[in-house]
Amino acid sequence: MDFETFQQLPTAEIARLVKETGPKVCVFPINGTRRWFILEYPEEARSNFAEAYMRLTWRRQIELYRLIFDHGIETLLTPIFGPDLLERGEEYAQLILPGLLWCARDQELLDFYAAYDVRVRVYGDARRYLQDTPYAAVLEAYEELAQRTASHRSFRLFFGVCAHDATETVAEIGIRFYQQHGRAPNRREIVEAYYGEYLEPVDIFIGFDRPAAFDMPLLATGSEDLYFTVSPSPYLDTYTLRTILYDHMYSRRVDESGYSGLTPEELAWMRNFYRANLGRVLGVGVKRGGVWYPLPQVEFPNSIAGGG
Repeated sequence: MDFETFQQLPTAEIARLVKETGPKVCVFPINGTRRWFILEYPEEARSNFAEAYMRLTWRRQIELYRLIFDHGIETLLTPIFGPDLLERGEEYAQLILPGLLWCARDQELLDFYAAYDVRVRVYGDARRYLQDTPYAAVLEAYEELAQRTASHRSFRLFFGVCAHDATETVAEIGIRFYQQHGRAPNRREIVEAYYGEYLEPVDIFIGFDRPAAFDMPLLATGSEDLYFTVSPSPYLDTYTLRTILYDHMYSRRVDESGYSGLTPEELAWMRNFYRANLGRVLGVGVKRGGVWYPLPQVEFPNSIAGGG
């Protein structure tokens, strides 16, 4: 299937094609939200930053969850909080507790879980970092959320809270398991203990800004496809998501068994491509006004078929 045809398919048909390739696990840290809010809602940002920021960014995130689930991805991991956020300025401090409680208490989000039949869990080391802080109340809210959605079966949504380093937690899981069973846990048992249920390895990671994959402990195998949007995550739209899905299902599935089947013309094109891009590095950028922007790197020796 060519790229343009794929882009024009009904959403239900794309969802069917995605599901035919097997259950998908997607990690989508929604980053650049303040940048998006300030640029798209400048009046609200000036008049009532905290209230408007939370209301509008939370609404947008729910729209993104719908978009992703509607396109056939069944499991979504979205890191929402890391310990580094505790060190940001006073402007951000007033957003922390509402932000931590949002996934468990926001009524619009709870309605979304019910309407889409979404099972929800919070993963990470929230208890280790938050239990002796003013934010400890969120721990009970997370337990209630897991119980509230435990019977949902259509989709799974995992919110990452302090999920940046699972080393000590995994060690504790191993010790407890050995004490109970007299043997070390296998990979599946460790994943189940960490996430609350078993998760398959990640298929797709959608990041933003400087290329870096993070907050998906135990699920990264090196086989996941990494994508990084140039615009902040809230700008993700149908076209962009379909571009990623097309690449994941069709463009990246290549036969790397050898090059004996390439024609002389294809080998010449490959050589010209690599020669044209000597010294170019994906991920290199420039800083302007304290913000990092990616630099264009790739030059094609002639037009290339397909999209993406």
